[in-house]
Amino acid sequence: MSAGTAGGTGAWDHEYDLIVVGSGGGGMAAALTAHEEGMSVLIVEKGKKFGGSTALSGGGIWIPNNPTLRARGHDDSRESIRRYLDLLTEGRVPAARLDAYVDNGPAAMELICKSKWMQFFWTKGYADYHPELEGGRPLGRSIEAKPFDTRKLGDDEKYQRPNSMKGPLGLWITSKDYHDLAMAKRTWAGRRATMVAAWRVSSNVIRRRHMSTGGRALVARLRMALKDAGIPLWLKTKMTELVTSEDGTVTGIVVERDGAPLRLRGRRGVLLATGGFDHDQRMRDEYLPEGGREDFAMGARENTGDGIRAGAGLGAALDFMDDAWWMPAVRHPAGATIPLVSERAIPRMVIVSTEGKRFTNEAAPYVNFVHDQLEGGHVPCWFVMDAKTRARYPFAQILPGAPIPKGFYDKGIVFKADSLDELAKKIDVPADALGETVRTFNEYARAGKDPEFGRGESAYDHYYGDPNLKNPNLDVIESAPYYAFRLEVGDLGTKGGLVCDEHSRVLRADGSAIPGLYATGNTSASVMGNEYAGPGATIGPSIVFGYIAARHAAAEGGQEAAGAPAGKAERP
Repeated sequence: MSAGTAGGTGAWDHEYDLIVVGSGGGGMAAALTAHEEGMSVLIVEKGKKFGGSTALSGGGIWIPNNPTLRARGHDDSRESIRRYLDLLTEGRVPAARLDAYVDNGPAAMELICKSKWMQFFWTKGYADYHPELEGGRPLGRSIEAKPFDTRKLGDDEKYQRPNSMKGPLGLWITSKDYHDLAMAKRTWAGRRATMVAAWRVSSNVIRRRHMSTGGRALVARLRMALKDAGIPLWLKTKMTELVTSEDGTVTGIVVERDGAPLRLRGRRGVLLATGGFDHDQRMRDEYLPEGGREDFAMGARENTGDGIRAGAGLGAALDFMDDAWWMPAVRHPAGATIPLVSERAIPRMVIVSTEGKRFTNEAAPYVNFVHDQLEGGHVPCWFVMDAKTRARYPFAQILPGAPIPKGFYDKGIVFKADSLDELAKKIDVPADALGETVRTFNEYARAGKDPEFGRGESAYDHYYGDPNLKNPNLDVIESAPYYAFRLEVGDLGTKGGLVCDEHSRVLRADGSAIPGLYATGNTSASVMGNEYAGPGATIGPSIVFGYIAARHAAAEGGQEAAGAPAGKAERP
């Protein structure tokens, strides 16, 4: 990709006030904001489907004091939110960026919620990832889009990126549903959830609905809002370069569409919302730490660092390039990467290194778990569980009690043995060390306290734990046969990207802004630093800084005043 063309060559094929590159949550929110500000706006998307990584996600949004939370009486003080973020980011993120996020978040959600399609609910009880910190909230601040029947998209339904939130026979589940269903063998709430699931399957068959949840529901609702606003979204349109004027102002982009180049002018600027460099192996090898370079990323396949490279080519500064939104994962025999979130909170298991020893709190937030894994060089590591674990809890999309598919054994992803000594031999870890680890862990389980790593001390740990136990995250490992799954270092996307200011403007290494160029989401350096505030702390900032970028472009961006009519809606 070419970084920029000074002065440009030839006439513009199309002109808008703002060009948005990328159709994830941040790009869509920015486009809605631009339209509200009276600007014409175009979204271009490289892929065949819209939604980006947002569509693949659980769809949580972490924006404190948003309208959905306030309606439930969950009204934080600004001081508590800022204190939490200050402790979390440890001085790595400029205060002005944190201020902008906290102060603009509620307004960003208020704006997109002007659309009748944008409906949300509070995921009550899904704690902030560090609720023990001052300002953290055990009940959580995450909201989620209400389930949505994607038939309402009409012709656009076939262009929506699918995800794995849809179950067999059209079963749809929210994050709250999964919390209960995971305990179907253990709690009355879980049993009720299975009855609700059965009703949903039969209801979908009768009513012929195409229900979606999580990130897919969020993206579908945003797409409906875009359609109502008449905002065009072009699919299969790849940005090939940024266009700049003689003084370095970004004035537009060149794209490839239908095999031909097009020059698109952005009178008030260009917003890069192209995701991270998840699937660019050269960038992974260059920037990510050893142990995290293999591509087990779960972001959109189109996330190959396009926006980051384009901005860097104009002299943009980069930060957090050695970090990612890490996620422990299991590789499916067919090649997919399965994230492990709830599984690490179940009681009768330990995760051990190749030395057969525990190295961190298994139930910790996924980014923290992998940070500890990488720091200790524990790649791979092994998830060790017993027969009761398999009978009671789901694991890696395998239902409780269901046989583990043969492919997992054939690929060396899982091993099974009648004793811990035999299991240790199969996974090539010292048998005496693994035996001692399990004996010590069982002592902790009986006491209900983990003095080594504090498993079960945080409200976050408890969310997916077993409420029947003294400590929801601790129980003895003693029932043969035993299983060991190989854990990979996966990620939900990369954290590093273009350094931006509080207005979402892309900055050079000397701190000056590149006129006309904005970034949000994983194209920009993370406002969360090396941490993760809570469920949806990727999508939340993407929406907020997309909103901020569009408002700044409307007020001050570009070279000419807005005034062109809003773009007419076009089918992808």
